[in-house]
Amino acid sequence: MNSLGFDKAPADTRVVVAMSGGVDSSVVAALLKEQGYDVVGVTLQLYDHGVALARKGACCAGQDIYDARMVAERLDFPHYVLDYESKFSDAVMQEFADSYLKGETPIPCVRCNQRVKFRDLLTQARDLGGDCLATGHYVRRVMTEQGAELRRGTDSTRDQSYFLFATTQAQLDYLRFPLGDIPKTETRAIAERFGLEVASKPDSQDICFVPNGNYVSVVERLRPGAAEPGEIVHVDGHVLGTHKGIVHYTIGQRRGIGVNEKGTNNEPLYVVRLDAQAKRVFVGPKQALARDNVTLREMNWLGRVGEPMQDVAVDVKLRSMSQAAPGHLTADAGGAARITLDEPQFGIAPGQAAVVYQEDRVLGGGWIAATGLSEMQSSGSLVARERTVSAAE
Repeated sequence: MNSLGFDKAPADTRVVVAMSGGVDSSVVAALLKEQGYDVVGVTLQLYDHGVALARKGACCAGQDIYDARMVAERLDFPHYVLDYESKFSDAVMQEFADSYLKGETPIPCVRCNQRVKFRDLLTQARDLGGDCLATGHYVRRVMTEQGAELRRGTDSTRDQSYFLFATTQAQLDYLRFPLGDIPKTETRAIAERFGLEVASKPDSQDICFVPNGNYVSVVERLRPGAAEPGEIVHVDGHVLGTHKGIVHYTIGQRRGIGVNEKGTNNEPLYVVRLDAQAKRVFVGPKQALARDNVTLREMNWLGRVGEPMQDVAVDVKLRSMSQAAPGHLTADAGGAARITLDEPQFGIAPGQAAVVYQEDRVLGGGWIAATGLSEMQSSGSLVARERTVSAAE
């Protein structure tokens, strides 16, 4: 059994490597080539070269395609560039714009993995004769008696499992993640050992198709005139001012709201809710953000066959950079799920993902459709309350 889990020699095992042009995927290709595998590199062109060439810290475009090609030439393995611009626009960018207009906060990187890299590219990898598709993600694929499981990356500061919650079991069977057990510092050291020019290349920071992090400009370009002005309303009901469009706001936002950013008790104001239909932005004190139940759609279950899906104790990540919070999950086979958190959390936004774990194992996740508060503190006591808040409310 070779290091990728195939019962044959590395030279007889074809590995298609998804190469973004960054240091991580380049090191994956280099390590596998060094181990004697039949490596084929594939890079996706996802958006316009004219925009890409003027950008730094992105992926899957002009300079990055060139960098991936140079790595392949240096290490002497075949490399293909596939034009997925139309697929990417249809599967990711259009929904990104529509999601913001509905008052949601989307995560296009998850949709890209789900609908492009792990669907279309995976099919292409099979067509190229690949035994598997390898990526530079910092996650682990662990084989058990029940089959392949998705686990957090060993380096907690680099773990990318949140972005891969939508990976299906069939995809996980075909995927490999060679960097899951090593820290990023070691990855760069390996790149230097191979003499790769990308060894010191900065990590991607922004959404690849959003120049300089200005997502509003992308939404306005894709949906001209769709951003309409409306009222900024305090949760107590009084109007504080006007805004230029709800696409400028996200749940939990503190700065740049456009009104006096202190409440009546001199408390900072936060964006609490976005009402897309009425074009209203609701603001209030931090405690108005508290939510302890979350309704999910498109729940992807990666638990073991026969494992309970009702009232399961889990740890929940509600944003990619947030700490996991304890709670309980109830899900059904149709993709609906509900999470009850042990303690209220703040700034949970529809359109983001809720990913559930048991220790380092990813049980799955889904898209946040609505949030609610079942208990809140009032005058020092807990008062039962149930209020559901969604982006379309």
